Amino acid sequence: MTRPLSALRGVMRRFRMAIHLYGQMVIRLPWPWVKLSRENPGNIQDPGPYIFVCNHRSSSDPFLMAALPRMEYVQVVNVWPFRIPVLGFFAKMAGYLNINRMGSEEFFRSAKALLDEGVSIIFFPEGTRSGSREMGTFHSAAFRLFLESGVPIVPVCISGNERVPPKGSLLLEPGTVRVKILPPVYRDGLEDLSPFQLKNRIRERIQDELNAMEATT
Repeated sequence: MTRPLSALRGVMRRFRMAIHLYGQMVIRLPWPWVKLSRENPGNIQDPGPYIFVCNHRSSSDPFLMAALPRMEYVQVVNVWPFRIPVLGFFAKMAGYLNINRMGSEEFFRSAKALLDEGVSIIFFPEGTRSGSREMGTFHSAAFRLFLESGVPIVPVCISGNERVPPKGSLLLEPGTVRVKILPPVYRDGLEDLSPFQLKNRIRERIQDELNAMEATT
């Protein structure tokens, strides 16, 4: 039983790495029309696992996750990415988590199993892209997972891609997209917070950083 399970994990790992490499190719294609700036002041490095929490402005956000350090990760998504030809198959084989098709307990059980295997998980807690610089309300799943698992949260700020492409359009506008990976947040000292309190604290941290990043733009 151990060998088939190990073989399955190896297959899933290869699909995850293939998605990462494809994402790196996609985010380089618009250069020099659209430039990418990646900042990692938190010095996040492989190996994980981490729980990445990102603001969500554009349909390009899932591809921009290829700007994260090379590591094994999955994304929490809704139904539509699985309907994309080829990419949907890869996402399914990589073990991406379809939060709309999983019950709560199944979702957290699967997410914790991935973290136990050293696989990082990426959340866009707004649930849907804003299409602007306004950040939506956060959902609580990532923060409940953090409190229950003890795996550190890494806030990620994405700026400049709200028009790459604009919502409802396939046209790119020139500019610079910035992906800033902030220092991790650890559970020590935060155990008494509720997921609601924690999500608001992390949301405020991301918003403050975005405000600073965009103060001169």
